[in-house]
Amino acid sequence: MIDLKEYYARIPMLKDIPVDKISAERLGGLTNVVYCLRYDNQKKILRIPGVGTDEFIDRKTEKHDAIVASDSGVSAKVLYFDDDDGLMFSEFLEGETLNEEKFRDLGSVERSAKALLKIHQHPAKFKTRFDVFEKIDEYLELVKKLDAKVPDGYDEVNLAAKKIRTVLESKPIKLVPCHCDPLAENFIDNGEQVSIVDWEYGGNNDPMWDLGDMSVEANFNSEQDKVLLESYFSGPPPKDQLGRMVIYKMLCDLLWTLWGVVQHANKNPVDDFWAYSVGRFERCQKLLADPSFDEHLAAI
Repeated sequence: MIDLKEYYARIPMLKDIPVDKISAERLGGLTNVVYCLRYDNQKKILRIPGVGTDEFIDRKTEKHDAIVASDSGVSAKVLYFDDDDGLMFSEFLEGETLNEEKFRDLGSVERSAKALLKIHQHPAKFKTRFDVFEKIDEYLELVKKLDAKVPDGYDEVNLAAKKIRTVLESKPIKLVPCHCDPLAENFIDNGEQVSIVDWEYGGNNDPMWDLGDMSVEANFNSEQDKVLLESYFSGPPPKDQLGRMVIYKMLCDLLWTLWGVVQHANKNPVDDFWAYSVGRFERCQKLLADPSFDEHLAAI
């Protein structure tokens, strides 16, 4: 049980409010602990960083990116952020938290595409670049440090990823502010627009990463992918952009396989992260083996 009083005391807007006047409802979160706080007829969000997250999250960078995302109009206003440890206090966003089932509503898919387009077109930049290949290397180093095992066959697939890297680097694209970790649960839909939360992994990136990763995380079918792409591009997507989206589906599964391995090694109790890693890796292998994969790579 977390004693929230010590966190309330650190937040200027809460420190003078009697503790018994604040109610806290635990919300979701895989690596962090999130609460909806109610007091004085207000609702706010308190995010307490998870144990071990300082190994792979730069909180100063996250603070900058979260404020940029807020300024763009797609995320909650940040009211307090301690960039030493990642404690964050922010506005509450009304609406439904999306998941795989709720994304069957194609209206939510369309609104989410527009939200991604909005942050991608925002003139301010994020603090750092998100490079999937550098992230893979970083996680592999962390896996080695933790003396953790990876799913069988990972090295072979990682070798194939290096060949894909050569293709992508030969066709550079303008980098834009991207979420980079678009889990379905990071999207909140009020029926008119979608907001996006949790900018821990944000970075300047190829915008097709967000679309490909989003499709994978929410397990989109071909119809949902079509709506996502056509809503984003206001029509059929260029073939090279479609190719990039599909390539990133495979690469994001490769990356988050390692993320799951790290969570498993850190004994994160929220989920069975070994099963999560194996599942992600098997899906990555399946997509890589699909005959159409080489066609998408050629289109790039």
